[in-house]
Amino acid sequence: MKPTHFFQPKKLALSVSLAMGVAGTVAMAQDVETADGEERMLEEVVVTGYRKSLIDSIDNKRYDSSIIESISAEDIGKLPDVSIAESLARLPGLAAQRLDGRASRISIRGFGENESATTFNGREQVSISDNRGVEFDLYPSEIMSAVNVYKTPRASLEAEGIAGVIDMRTVKPLDTNARFQIKGEYEYNSLGKLNPDADDTGVNATFSLIQQFADNTVGIALAHATMDSPNQENRWNAWGYPGGVLGGAKPFVRSSTLERDSTMLVVQFEPNERLSMTADALYVDFADEKLLRGIEIPFAWGQGAVTADAPDANGVVKGGTTVGQRVVVRNDYEERKAELTSMGFNLVFDLSDDLQIEFDASRSEVQREIYSFESYSGTGRGNDRGVADTISYSLKGGASGAVFSPGLDYSDTSLIQLGGPLTWGWQSTLNDKFGATGTEFENTAQDGFLNAPNIDDELTALKLAAKQQLSMGPVTDIEYGVSFRDRTKEKTAENYFMTLNVFPEMLAIPDKYNLGSVNLNFIGMGNMVAYDSIAMVRDGFYDLTLEESSYATNQWSVSEEVTAFYAMANLEMDIAGKEVSGNVGVRYFQTDQSSTAFARSGSDLIRQTVSHDYNNVLPSLNLRMALDEQQTIRFGIAKTMSRPRMDEMNASFGIGISQVPDVNGNYISAGGGNTSLEPKEALGIDLTYENYFADDGYFAIALYRKELKEWIFDGAAEIDVSNFLAATGQTTPDGSTTATVNGKVNGGDGTLSGWEVSLAMPLSMIHESLEGWGIFASHTGVSSDIKTPSGAEYELPGLSKSIQQATVYYENGGFEARLSVRKRDDFKGDLYGLGFSVDQYDMLGETIADAQISYDFADSGIAYLEGLRVYLQGVNLTDEPFTSLSGGVVRDYQEYGENYRLGFSYDF
Repeated sequence: MKPTHFFQPKKLALSVSLAMGVAGTVAMAQDVETADGEERMLEEVVVTGYRKSLIDSIDNKRYDSSIIESISAEDIGKLPDVSIAESLARLPGLAAQRLDGRASRISIRGFGENESATTFNGREQVSISDNRGVEFDLYPSEIMSAVNVYKTPRASLEAEGIAGVIDMRTVKPLDTNARFQIKGEYEYNSLGKLNPDADDTGVNATFSLIQQFADNTVGIALAHATMDSPNQENRWNAWGYPGGVLGGAKPFVRSSTLERDSTMLVVQFEPNERLSMTADALYVDFADEKLLRGIEIPFAWGQGAVTADAPDANGVVKGGTTVGQRVVVRNDYEERKAELTSMGFNLVFDLSDDLQIEFDASRSEVQREIYSFESYSGTGRGNDRGVADTISYSLKGGASGAVFSPGLDYSDTSLIQLGGPLTWGWQSTLNDKFGATGTEFENTAQDGFLNAPNIDDELTALKLAAKQQLSMGPVTDIEYGVSFRDRTKEKTAENYFMTLNVFPEMLAIPDKYNLGSVNLNFIGMGNMVAYDSIAMVRDGFYDLTLEESSYATNQWSVSEEVTAFYAMANLEMDIAGKEVSGNVGVRYFQTDQSSTAFARSGSDLIRQTVSHDYNNVLPSLNLRMALDEQQTIRFGIAKTMSRPRMDEMNASFGIGISQVPDVNGNYISAGGGNTSLEPKEALGIDLTYENYFADDGYFAIALYRKELKEWIFDGAAEIDVSNFLAATGQTTPDGSTTATVNGKVNGGDGTLSGWEVSLAMPLSMIHESLEGWGIFASHTGVSSDIKTPSGAEYELPGLSKSIQQATVYYENGGFEARLSVRKRDDFKGDLYGLGFSVDQYDMLGETIADAQISYDFADSGIAYLEGLRVYLQGVNLTDEPFTSLSGGVVRDYQEYGENYRLGFSYDF
């Protein structure tokens, strides 16, 4: 059992953890009567800052029945990160993938974000992407009180993931001191304004209120956080490297602004000792606006004559020249909007001294809209018109891409005009629409392209559970219950060709929309014209033509109804004189899934609904043995599962009928989603040794292994398409109705093994001169042996073979400083591809350094400043790039610069 902490002379004591950030430093004194009758003043010091958060996190880790990592309110709110992901990435075994310069996707112990579950106050969350993985930049860190990462499951957890469960927690207002706080922050990016119409500074603000009423039977917590965060990027992007020569490149500069308004409300009511009711609501309004300008440069895949240098030992051609080449000047715009609403109600009632019941109801919904378009300009319309250029390239070495040497001035508005300078390929819809202009301009009517994919993800959940005290040997109590989840994710996507309304003429940039130029010296292209493309689209300069070929098959919905039953016994016993505690339980799932989408065969288009159902049984065991007062051994074994990505479960197919059977004997072939996909499964075994040698110090080493099966790979499955054939009147030569579907399938197996070592230590244990200094560090090593169904080697998305993090901190008299470094090896990760589909690429490892300094005036002795705290934070201090590879050669190189935040908070 968790011991009670008593204050002793000259010892640091634990304080009540305050919600959402800054706890004031409080020094109190009390009179104590000694044995000789004299009174002596005993000083009681309340610990605050990073050290306080570390103590809270260590306590959570130490006394939980599962193997967890934890972040306390002080760590999240004291020096707020952009999102929860920044804080999570500093925990042992966890790593973040950056998206547009911000930590967004979290991997746990070598597994990508789709293999873990995310909950908010214990309830599963929806996501703004096509898949299940949560993008954490949607969640502000300022409004959370704690985050727990469950590395081993227990039957009572309301979420499933092979990697683990990330549970974000809000404050309980009746368990927290009353307070009112305001916070303000100024943010700056070191790259400055890369686009003339962008911002390189932003202002963020937060206020929070916690109050109790009616003799502390009613409590409320209200918080609102607003963010206006700038972000800049120099980006190199390659088309590919045919024969080792650069095929073409699409480098650009990006300026973006993340605007996020988040409101949280928690109301807690406890009229007596037996009844507790809590209602919580979270609303997030998220908008990320991006301005992208650059030049798309064909090379080996272009129209010009190419001379290239000899390839190096790796077959890479480091330089070359193309003569007679025409490029595409790009002025693009993207806006990603999302609204997240999460509401929950929880009731806990003690029917008796031995029996407690719990009812929980929740609703989580996110609506995401993307509006992204490309606007083209150049020296002439079509492949063979306009002024051509002679362009040389030289790979700079390393991973940062190429530097070009052009011959034209791309900032000259008399040379560069609006219109498609290259023929992008035959498009029947465009030629049918603009064919009246004659064959001279056939295939030249694409002056831009618009993507508008939207996601609507809704989840409703109910739970009824009970906890009953028992006295049956080692069983202290049992927990059991039933829950139901109903989730539907729907995607709609409209893609449009953009054509200037003066087609086939090109259009000089109107003065009203001319923004001057942007600098592309980072790739050697000099200055380039910049114009307000979004304003021109809104003002009607372009005609839009729907891309019909992919319209129907980009619309789908996937639904899941999951009923779960669980039972779990909590254990306490003595084995060989050692205290052993833990739990053993089982969780049963019944899942009914279905998808509605279009099936296409030629001009035939049929809307269809396909259903599938399955069940799973997941047993689990967690044991914790206390060797003595500070040493603990943990053992866990459990069967876990991760549900398939929802975008891979859709019923959208392209169907073809052949007169010759395939290798499976089927005359029908199809490509698309697989509505029969079932969860990936794993048997996990964990063994951990922990030594808690101080309130703020511990050492732990963990070994873990996952036996994986039913993993999801590219492959072929069989489905019945009789409904489609009947609806379209088509038949096969032998009358069969079975189709071979090429897509995702369950199959293959393998293992993942790893080890973690972590250390938190106050350095005063080494020497008293180091009082106030401390470190927190960890190392994770991961290896895997996984085979596809065909026996080929397979690498898990998100798996870095080595992950390290280290934080050095110093606290003294209200002053606090921290330096944090996190490092991960190469890994495979998901990136948005064409049409905002999610594609996988090889990512290079990276090392991210952050630093924070702050001063809390609580120790200043100035009464009216005692609630004030000021801080300065630097993120990505080494300007670490984000680099992805394709075929072993650099595909994408992104440089973000450093971000700085200067802020204050004041507690009233």
